[in-house]
Amino acid sequence: MKAQRERGLGGFPRERGGSPPWRAWTPRPPGGGLPWVSTLVLAVFVQVGSTFAAHGQLGEREPLDLFARLLLAAGPAALLARQRFPVPAVFGASATVMIYLGAGYPYGPVFVTAAVGCFSAIVTGHRKAAWWSLGMLWLGHLALAHGLYRWLPPDGGQAAPWSQELAVAAWVVAIAAAAELVRVRQEQWARERVERAEAEKRRADEERLRIARELHDVLAHSISVINVQAGVGLALLDSDPEQARSALATIKAASKEALGEVRQVLDTLRTPGDAPRAPAPGLDRLGELVEQASAAGLTVEVETDGVRAALPPGADLAAFRIIQEALTNVVRHSGSRGARVRLGYAPGRLDLRIDDEGPATTGGDAGGSGNGLVGMRERAASLGGTIEAGPRPDGGFRVEATLPFSAAPKENS
Repeated sequence: MKAQRERGLGGFPRERGGSPPWRAWTPRPPGGGLPWVSTLVLAVFVQVGSTFAAHGQLGEREPLDLFARLLLAAGPAALLARQRFPVPAVFGASATVMIYLGAGYPYGPVFVTAAVGCFSAIVTGHRKAAWWSLGMLWLGHLALAHGLYRWLPPDGGQAAPWSQELAVAAWVVAIAAAAELVRVRQEQWARERVERAEAEKRRADEERLRIARELHDVLAHSISVINVQAGVGLALLDSDPEQARSALATIKAASKEALGEVRQVLDTLRTPGDAPRAPAPGLDRLGELVEQASAAGLTVEVETDGVRAALPPGADLAAFRIIQEALTNVVRHSGSRGARVRLGYAPGRLDLRIDDEGPATTGGDAGGSGNGLVGMRERAASLGGTIEAGPRPDGGFRVEATLPFSAAPKENS
């Protein structure tokens, strides 16, 4: 993270006001080696193009000699380090162009080396260095073409027309503008990559939270039933073997169901994107939930108000899990052996209310105090609903939930 704060988007160094000068000369991390191929192509282009340019300027500029060839090779050689040392590269390329022009050699592709150096420096974030090098190159050319030409080769030279300087200035601005456009585009791509990575991480975190919530609800309910039935079985093992056998059968059924639901949750991890082997539980399994609570010694009364509506899968699962967790808390934390579940259907909304008469068992809370209530609130919040849980005025505990939903789509007949 520290490295990210010190560098800009895409790993490019930031430019800050008052930064020490050595920052611009700090080498960038190697990006897969030196750009040999592109630099070699550039060197060949400059050498061959300058040869043709020299033929078109015979008698106007100095002919290409060994020194000119060395200068034409020195520019691309400096650009070989443009990815790791962009600032020295751009100034080195501009310096070779200035020496080349000062020696009176023909105009031509030699300017491409300065353009490539400037382009690379701007793209890698060294905008000031690129602009300084181009400005120095243009001012140097202005001095050579309108003042120093009297003392520099070729002999008998004349001042260049000012229209040529305007063309050079336009060329400089065009190169800088193109480089700025590429830099902005690269930063945009880098920003989009960061946003995509953050979105993927957020989805992964949400999926982990969903799986943890599912496992908690499944295991907490089933293990609570198993715990109660195990206590009953141990107490009646000698005095009432038949009742103990019934408790063991309940333990077997509860553990089998828990294993099936855990396996279903884990299958979504092993094969992400595949459809689950079994449908997610919903209010159509409320009867099974009541039977399991009854096996744990809890009498559950279910009331329904309004016209029952088909719920979307998310709302259906959330309603089932909230009721399941509330009844589990009654079994684990309440001294009451009875609970009432009310389902209120309204247009676009389902109201749930789960009551127990209490009192809370010693050292416990009828509503629970761990992840259960947190999970219920998260389920309701994911649908835009609310959860209220707390002691009732006349004793016991109450959980109330409001779950908004959209009408489930009807299947075509």
